Amino acid sequence: MNMNIENHQELQPGQITLANTSRFDEAYLSEPLTAYAVGWSDDGVLQADLDFVAPSVLVPRRFEYRKADNNDEFLEEKEDIRAIGADFRRVEPSGEIVLNKTYNKGLTMRVDLDQVSGILNWRQLTVAKLLRRLLRAELKRAITLLYDSATVTSVTWSGASGEDPDMDLITALLGAANSSGVKPNRVFFGDSSWAARCLSLRAQSTAGGFASATMTPQMLAGLVGVDEIRVCTQRRQSTASTKAGFAENQVLLFSADSHLSTEDPSNIKRFVTPCQDGSLYRVYEQAVTSKITDITVEHYSNIVITSSPGIAVLAVSTS
Repeated sequence: MNMNIENHQELQPGQITLANTSRFDEAYLSEPLTAYAVGWSDDGVLQADLDFVAPSVLVPRRFEYRKADNNDEFLEEKEDIRAIGADFRRVEPSGEIVLNKTYNKGLTMRVDLDQVSGILNWRQLTVAKLLRRLLRAELKRAITLLYDSATVTSVTWSGASGEDPDMDLITALLGAANSSGVKPNRVFFGDSSWAARCLSLRAQSTAGGFASATMTPQMLAGLVGVDEIRVCTQRRQSTASTKAGFAENQVLLFSADSHLSTEDPSNIKRFVTPCQDGSLYRVYEQAVTSKITDITVEHYSNIVITSSPGIAVLAVSTS
């Protein structure tokens, strides 16, 4: 992939490049396509997966947040008795204030108009394609950050020796709660790990195993005591010729909430900055020649692990 969009001669029709915002001023902003991007919803629920793993928080380009330090929340207080004439002991928040910024991210696709002749909505189709690629990139970042910050436990779910995947999950949740003081409220299964769980339980040939194997993610969430369990069925290009699932052979356990601020004690946040017009995405259309047009989609975000205690991963093997 050629990342240099300064020299048009180096790009080929249909090629995607990283967007350089210095190249795109207000003259190329497409308000109709921007409105389409803001209202766009993907059938593959990529946005929902991303919002589940890394809930968004609106911030300016440069912002600060408090890293969650939950040790103070569980200290046994021994100095809470006020002496006559004295004030109560003052408790100060101890979480570190961190300065950070959101990053300008985007992609450009070059379109040869002869290749889209007669396709009235080719601009919208191009924007949708770019949005899906941007969302996949964000989801991959979020999963990688959680995995790299987690306590990883290897488990085998094959049914050969009577494993109980749900007990492994409960044990991991309890371990995470002992680490952070707060039980994870979200569990994210990769498609392959959810399949391994079901097949392992079915292989037990018991009434309990069969009953557990037919549980929906919502039913399992009630059993293990978390707010929500989500199974990711998305795929990404892993090699030149093969696809792989997100969170392949993994189960991610973490704390997050759909309505976050910079001060909330969650494990992960996706800080996002609205563009100049207030929208989360902007779309540019630039006529390069009479036959060549560049479509660009940009946004601002930064995915951050705001507290690492309590993040756990089950690395699932089937043999």
